[in-house]
Amino acid sequence: MRIWLHIGLEPAGAARVQQVLDDKRDNLLGKGILFPRSAGAKNDTRLFMAVTDADHVDPLRHVRGYGPADRQEALRGELVADLRAEIAKHQPHTVILSAGQLAASLHRASELERLRGLLAEFSDDIRVVAWVDDPARVLARHYAEQVFEGRTTSLERDLGLADAPDWWAACIAAMPPIRPGLGQFEETEGAPFWLDYTALVAFWESGFGAGKVTLRAYDPGAFGSETFTDELRDCFGIGETIGKAAAADLEQPVSDAWTARARALNGLLRQVLEQGAHHLPRPLWRSFMSELRVEGAPTDPGALAVVSRRFAGDMARLAERFPALAALSAPEPSDPWAEADPTNGYRASQYLLAFLYRIDRATQAAKKARSEARQRPPQQSGITPEARALMPPLAVKNFEKLKTSPYAPHNRIGAVNEEELAAAYTPVPPRKLPKGSSGNVIVGCMKNEAPYIVEWVAYHRAIGVDNFLIYTNGCEDGTSEILDRLQELGVLQHRNNDEWKGNSPQQYALNKALKEPVIRNAEWIAHIDVDEFINVRCGNGTLEDFLTRVPDATNVAMTWRLFGHNGVLDLADDFVIGQFDTCAPRYCPKPHTVWGFKTMFRNIGAYAKMSCHRPNKLADDFRDRVRWVNGSGLDMTQEAAEKGWRNSTKSIGYDLLQLNHYALRSAESFLIKRQRGRALHVDRSIGLNYWIRMDWSGAKDITIKRNIPRMRAEYDRLMADDQLKALHRSGLAWHRAKADELHATPEFRALYEQALQVRLTETERVAYALALDMES
Repeated sequence: MRIWLHIGLEPAGAARVQQVLDDKRDNLLGKGILFPRSAGAKNDTRLFMAVTDADHVDPLRHVRGYGPADRQEALRGELVADLRAEIAKHQPHTVILSAGQLAASLHRASELERLRGLLAEFSDDIRVVAWVDDPARVLARHYAEQVFEGRTTSLERDLGLADAPDWWAACIAAMPPIRPGLGQFEETEGAPFWLDYTALVAFWESGFGAGKVTLRAYDPGAFGSETFTDELRDCFGIGETIGKAAAADLEQPVSDAWTARARALNGLLRQVLEQGAHHLPRPLWRSFMSELRVEGAPTDPGALAVVSRRFAGDMARLAERFPALAALSAPEPSDPWAEADPTNGYRASQYLLAFLYRIDRATQAAKKARSEARQRPPQQSGITPEARALMPPLAVKNFEKLKTSPYAPHNRIGAVNEEELAAAYTPVPPRKLPKGSSGNVIVGCMKNEAPYIVEWVAYHRAIGVDNFLIYTNGCEDGTSEILDRLQELGVLQHRNNDEWKGNSPQQYALNKALKEPVIRNAEWIAHIDVDEFINVRCGNGTLEDFLTRVPDATNVAMTWRLFGHNGVLDLADDFVIGQFDTCAPRYCPKPHTVWGFKTMFRNIGAYAKMSCHRPNKLADDFRDRVRWVNGSGLDMTQEAAEKGWRNSTKSIGYDLLQLNHYALRSAESFLIKRQRGRALHVDRSIGLNYWIRMDWSGAKDITIKRNIPRMRAEYDRLMADDQLKALHRSGLAWHRAKADELHATPEFRALYEQALQVRLTETERVAYALALDMES
């Protein structure tokens, strides 16, 4: 078996390599080529974190909790075991590992030896590959990336090293001390030793053998094209076709002025942290960086021509060994680099004063969390007997890993008191929309949801939704008739979708929706389901209250909060938001479904397609105009502008808005859902596994109940229509009869009883769900 080890460079297309490998993962596996998940989802960060020296703490190890040597050692053992199991399962002839940080971080022989030893168990045929570009072009990109991760040192330091006899040694000698509490790491503050590609090749060949390292040329245009898969096939020796790649725009440089602003603020933030009295979480730091944004020209690589000249001879010699590098060209020299004017009278100190309130809030929240942790009784260290009897061996193994990992779920983030009911929100009249505008619009798809429709519509009308466009298919319970009546009452628009084509009735409906006037004339659009409620947690709880807090936003990632069945067994004619208030904890990065989001987006034509979780196909001329925010109003554009439908630890936030997701409702409602399968994915059924993934009960959140009085007023107004009331009651009767029928069926009675016997702590549920994900 051959192992290909892709080590970077990050400023030379590493993320694109990883994205396309991830997109083609199943295709490659069918050809005997494994791009394993056990080392990382796309970027094999677990591999990178596992092999650095104990004292070489990098940003990833620090943020993810692997800074202590014992935690890193445990990670290394877990990684080897997981790789061993994945390789044994698939028996590939080729394994591709990709960690873009490897080339830019590893410079100690001990680290290279550790990496080689880790991989030696699996193969002695290991090839190393890196894509590179002209050093000046790479430095321009890398410097900006460092600044936006906290760099305070001017680029003049790096340019001054061009006269050093040994660039690699001079960069290593200039490395700053590692101070994680201040956000100071070699990776963010150090000079790029690895720009000496000759020394880079020599270093990696010292660990893996002469002739085992290959350099390839980075071409942004080719990398972003659909035919980029040809480059991957050529690199990794893949004879068969693997299809085309999704086209992508890889060159999105930030302005020189923005970078100058960010570096100046970084210096002041570092001074604040050095005082030792403040705490600044990385997501908040990144939010500050995004708020400094100003348009302008990016760093001109020609201004860094001294670096191109420094390595010109090396590049020529390397091109003789690696002919592809001959295509790389040095930039046309221009005036030597000088830090840009930050423009508009920018003063970093003024921004710092404006940001101090948020830093103080974060500091107080961190102190409170530490205090609560000290006062909290010791958590159970092992699996409960009930859970052990239920969980498969892989879930038990996952539990042991999770207990002390940075992915262990908890409720210690966020600023909202979710367990104390504040005063009820006041009613707001319907908005008077400008002529031709359909305002804030929800588009949704339904199948057999009769008991829940009127509440859902009344709730969202009460918080400021102006119009609804609802598609249905295959309904038997009166859902279509209820929607038809609401349409007759002028409340919404209903479309029959029984003639859908393709793989998904939902996507067929969303494609059609783009042609509807109510969507074309909307201000904001959100695609959500009838078991999802937009929970605005600021101001008077309306969409307008939230949107005024994010005036520049074009897209809002509304993160799910998953609510369990809350001990409610029977289907009742009562409000969903009143019955169910136990849910997933606020911090729960795994499994992937917990932090899924749906998107509310401004209707500006930025995206050509509307999909389940988000709009897709960003237009080129909107790339610099979209701004994504999370539920705390913090910027997450870089993470979400092009793809993705779940939050990360960097982008999670619920303080201003979240999407309450009542996937189960009562235990009887779950039975009915199990019987009909998932309406939007017609070939998949829902069984006990779905219950385990969705029945969260470890936290409590009653914030949405502030809406009940004004929702009830709108609900009563709608139900004053005798015809609508009769249709609602008929639909409820259908569901109750269906529940009785299923209780009398052995298969479903057994499922019902089995589901109610499941008792899992939050960590046990995460461990079990991760095992189910691996088995599916």
